[in-house]
Amino acid sequence: MKKVIEFLKNWTLPCSIVSGAAIYYIFAMVPALDGVGRAMSPVFDQALPWFLFVILFVTFCKIDYSKMRPARWHLYTSLAQVVMVVVVVFSIIYFDLRGPHRVLMECVLTCIIGPCAAASAVVTAKLGGSLESMTTYTFMSNVLTAVMIPIAFPLLEHGASLPFWHMLWLILLKVCAVLVVPMGLAYGVRRWLPRLSGAIAGVPDLGFYLWGCSLSIVSGITMRNIMHAHTTATFLVATAVVSFVLCVIQFSVGRNIGRYLGASTEAGQGLGQKNTGFAIWVASAYLTPLATVGPGCYILWQNLVNSLELWQHRRMEKKHHD
Repeated sequence: MKKVIEFLKNWTLPCSIVSGAAIYYIFAMVPALDGVGRAMSPVFDQALPWFLFVILFVTFCKIDYSKMRPARWHLYTSLAQVVMVVVVVFSIIYFDLRGPHRVLMECVLTCIIGPCAAASAVVTAKLGGSLESMTTYTFMSNVLTAVMIPIAFPLLEHGASLPFWHMLWLILLKVCAVLVVPMGLAYGVRRWLPRLSGAIAGVPDLGFYLWGCSLSIVSGITMRNIMHAHTTATFLVATAVVSFVLCVIQFSVGRNIGRYLGASTEAGQGLGQKNTGFAIWVASAYLTPLATVGPGCYILWQNLVNSLELWQHRRMEKKHHD
């Protein structure tokens, strides 16, 4: 039993992915569970934002707010994201891509233009990176995405009405709900209820394991979306492969940028780990529903990359102690 618990602690993220996908598959394949599955589906959809809120609140209880300031790697990582977005948008327009090829490139775009995931700070802290620097970049990344989307999307979908300031306001409202509110609450608790804040911050890896629970729900929802996607198996496989390659590229580019600036872990997470829920929302609202398959696959790959990074970090720590 002890070995099982140790295995679950060391491989929390892949176990969460597999369990979420397996539970959905069981409910989808067993007719007797069909009614329960339909009743629970909206419950899980509504639970996800609250899970993220609690995860960030717990994480922000550990932040030293005086250390939150811009860093050089923030600028270079943001520039890398902008360059990749420009290349993809230019390619779609220049080659006049249509049909499945265009949808595939729009999948790529949503995975690139999406902001840094708010939960990336959890993994960064687990890997020994700067929680404060990662949180600062998350804000910057969300603002950058809020500016890029109203510029890029109308170039691709002429039927999409995206008044710049209206779209900017909508995205910033989402950013406030996801980031600013839990941060403000955590700041208030740290200032006026220090004992409560200390108790929350004192629970080892609480935010990480809560994130593992939310990832299980996300994996189930992702499996549901993929299985109900009205497209061919060939397109699904192609999207899965392309999103995997893109995930590796973004993590690698971020890490190489950070290596020269003393922030390899932070830059890798900043460019590689995306807010896929946000990407799915903008793709379905302003591009095409099939473009949501890209970020749906990406979420699985980015968490497998995170699992490998955590495994490597544990191995290095063990060698250091030995």
